[in-house]
Amino acid sequence: MDKFAFFAFNGDLMCFQHVLLNALDLAEKGHEAKIIFEGEAVKLVQKLEKSTNKHYFAAKEKELIDSICKACSAKLGVLEFNQKTDIPLKGEMSGHPAMESYIKDGYKIITM
Repeated sequence: MDKFAFFAFNGDLMCFQHVLLNALDLAEKGHEAKIIFEGEAVKLVQKLEKSTNKHYFAAKEKELIDSICKACSAKLGVLEFNQKTDIPLKGEMSGHPAMESYIKDGYKIITM
């Protein structure tokens, strides 16, 4: 079983949909997958939380969504909303989630 950490930087919903699809597919095939909202993608949390996006809610239910970047949420004006979700905010690297911690835990990093 391989481990993958998807760092989603792109704020385009269509692009993020592919992150969701790939993470779900890997998880269904026995791999471990995590999704980390970074960069512009942190603005998608509010849109997705208010949507009926079945892939987002499936990934959330399967606990594939690992965290949201605290620094980017603050910079892009969505910190207050993102703090109210049940998704952890991380910021151990100058306010951002550190890829090194995932690498140390055996995850292959994929950025999208």
